[in-house]
Amino acid sequence: MRRGFEKLGLSHQPTTQSQRMNIHTNARLTLRSREALVFSIINKRITAKEAAAAFAVSERTARKWLARYRAEGPEGLRDRSSRPLRSPKQTPQAQVAVVLALRRLRLPGFQIARQCALSKATVSRLLRRHRLHRLALIDPPVPARRYERQRPGELIHLDIKKLARIERPSHRVTGNRRDLVKGAGWEYVHVAIDDASRLAFARIMPDQSKHSAIIFLHTALAYFRSLGIKPQAIMSDNGACYVSELFAHSRHALGLRHLFTRPYTPRTNGKAERFIQTSLREWAYARTYQHSNVRAAYLPTFLHHYNWHRPHSALQHHPPISKLNSTMNNLLSLHS
Repeated sequence: MRRGFEKLGLSHQPTTQSQRMNIHTNARLTLRSREALVFSIINKRITAKEAAAAFAVSERTARKWLARYRAEGPEGLRDRSSRPLRSPKQTPQAQVAVVLALRRLRLPGFQIARQCALSKATVSRLLRRHRLHRLALIDPPVPARRYERQRPGELIHLDIKKLARIERPSHRVTGNRRDLVKGAGWEYVHVAIDDASRLAFARIMPDQSKHSAIIFLHTALAYFRSLGIKPQAIMSDNGACYVSELFAHSRHALGLRHLFTRPYTPRTNGKAERFIQTSLREWAYARTYQHSNVRAAYLPTFLHHYNWHRPHSALQHHPPISKLNSTMNNLLSLHS
C-alpha cells in the first residue's frame, strides 16, 4: 500500500483513531486511502484501472468510491451501515408491542408465538433484542440502598447462622460417600456487628432460643462496651427469639431500641449477612476441623484478626478498629 502512495506522489500518513474506529479490520482502503485514490484519479489524471492497481483493489471498487465522492463529497467516502433501506418482512411495531406486553405477563415464548401467530424463533429474537429473554430481566432487582450510621454504637446488627456439628471429618473431606456421620446435630453462631465501625462479635450457642439470644445480647454488649462503644439500638430479623416478650423485656431493661427488618428482605440486615459469609469462608469452612470444639477454639482468633488486622473494603481497606475514637494507647492496651 505504501508503494501505491509513493507511485502517485502522495505522502502516506497514518489515520487517526476517529478515522479508524469504524473501519473493517480486513478493509484494504481506510478513509485517508480512499481520499488519496479519488484525488489521484481527479488531480493526477490517471485512469480508475491504474489507481486500482496502485492501491491493490479492483477497478470496480475504485469507481465506486469515485462515484460516491462526486455525489456526496468527502462524506461519501465514510463507511455506511449495511442495514437495508427497506425491510418488508419486518415484524410490525404493533405486533412487537403485543409480544413485549405478553412477556411482561411472564408468558413463555412458545405461548406468545402461538397467540401472536409468529414463529418461536421470531419471538425469541424480539425478546432478546429488547432484553426480555430471561424472566429475571422483567423485574430487575431493586438497587441497593446503602446506609451507614455516623457513630459506633448507634446500631448493632444481630443475626444467627446454623452450622452442622462436627464429630469427625466425614465424606465431604474424605471423599468416601459411605463415610457418614449421622445424628451429630447443629450448633448456632450468634453474631453482632456494629453498623458504623463494622466491629464484630460472635459466640457459638447451643440453640437459637430466646434464652440463648438474651445471653448472647448481654455478652455482645459487654464486648462493645469494653471498646468504649455505647450501644443504643439493635436490628434483627423477625426470628422467634427476637420477637419474644422475654427478649423485648431484656432489651428494654438495657435501654435499647429494637428495629426489625422487612420480611424476606435480608439485604436490610446486609452487614450481618456479609459478616456471616466472611466468617464461613475464612473460619468455619477455611480448614478441616477434627471436631466442633476445635472449630470453636479458632473463633476468637478469627474475630481478633477480623477486627484488628483484616482490611475492610468499606473502610478504605482499614480494619474495623480504626473507626474508634480511642487513643492509640488505649487501643494498644486492648490489643492482645
